[in-house]
Amino acid sequence: MSKIRMNTELRNKILNRYGDYAEKEITQESDNFNSAREEVDLIYPSTFELARQVVERSYPSEDVATCRTLKQKYGDPLDVVAKDKCFHFSYARENPGEDEDKTVTEHFDFGLYGDTGTDNYNSSESGKQFAYAYYRDELKAQDLNPDIMAQQNGNDSNPHKTKHMDLNDKALGYSGYSSYNSHDNNVGIAKDFDKQYELDIIGTSHCRSRTIACTQEEFLIFKMFKQAKAQLIVCHQKWIDSIEKQKQAMKTGLKAYRYLSEGIELMTELGVTCDEAELIRTNSTGLVIYNPVNLASMIKGMKNTTITREQKIAFRKQYEKENSLN
Repeated sequence: MSKIRMNTELRNKILNRYGDYAEKEITQESDNFNSAREEVDLIYPSTFELARQVVERSYPSEDVATCRTLKQKYGDPLDVVAKDKCFHFSYARENPGEDEDKTVTEHFDFGLYGDTGTDNYNSSESGKQFAYAYYRDELKAQDLNPDIMAQQNGNDSNPHKTKHMDLNDKALGYSGYSSYNSHDNNVGIAKDFDKQYELDIIGTSHCRSRTIACTQEEFLIFKMFKQAKAQLIVCHQKWIDSIEKQKQAMKTGLKAYRYLSEGIELMTELGVTCDEAELIRTNSTGLVIYNPVNLASMIKGMKNTTITREQKIAFRKQYEKENSLN
């Protein structure tokens, strides 16, 4: 039997098999990613509870209740209570430097797609990077690509990237935050996530116009919360970078291999089970060229394709007989 020559289809199958293995392999990079996600789970509720205390100092619950009572009495003109998940917190520096502002202000968004940078209102794509990383397992379970932004890091927008991002956003129920209502059209996962972190605010104007005072210590805790979200993005990027570099090295090596046996040997050395027969069995080119039994069956199936009426009746009777036994 002739050696099976490598071809593009076989190279891609080996490469995909290794990609699946690399994602499941426990490495320092994958451990760091999982640890960063666990840290987010820990810091979110405690930081939000602090945000509740800070917000309620400015908008006491009894005042919120009064406003709602007045709305019931006077209608929409007194509809001034709204729920929000993002806030401008600020504190006053005790001894500001010559070039420093006396007041330090920053936007903190507890929503799933909230920006993790110091700029405001999703001016970067960090909100999507966080959402895809945090719900990576759920997106993978739907055969989507939550790693698309990490894989395309540094690349401009392109149809491939946009397609997968749109599919991820749809699966998470994200429709985009409007400039006045941060949860207006979201559904599913995004909506359920955001609703956990909403607080009552008095005033219908945008959150930029209602800075909420806090202490410097509280402000630093809010900063740590945002940094934890950013760290998840960093760990996700490093993990996917590692996998992509491995796959690129595999791709380069496979291009130089002439025979399938060389690719199988490489996979074995890497500790990946890769069965040559299984690869060929699912490979149309391999079947045609190198598997006489399947090739003969395929050729036979290309002729005498007309079925007579008698044969159809016989096939039907045989089918009914087999099903009646079951």
